[in-house]
Amino acid sequence: MLAMTDAAADAITALTAQEGKQETGGLRFAVQAQQETGAQLALSVADQPEAGDQVLGTESGARVFLEPQAAQFLDDKVLDVQQDDSGQLSFAVVPQPSTDGPV
Repeated sequence: MLAMTDAAADAITALTAQEGKQETGGLRFAVQAQQETGAQLALSVADQPEAGDQVLGTESGARVFLEPQAAQFLDDKVLDVQQDDSGQLSFAVVPQPSTDGPV
């Protein structure tokens, strides 16, 4: 299942509030194009989940809606947010840390 960093949750909460959608809205991932090596995903602020979407939420109220195909591609990923030198935020999807190792 897609995991979210606290920074990503804060950014999603701020985005949905800015759009006036903090009550029912969230960040939605959908597959835009599929390739052999993965998928190109479309990201948007949505009023509410679409039928069939997987809904992920945090205690802080951030919500992410995953189209079923997008959920498959993001199953073992972490959603993070990064800030560039000009202060612009961008979302990043990175692999989840491996939990394999000595017990």
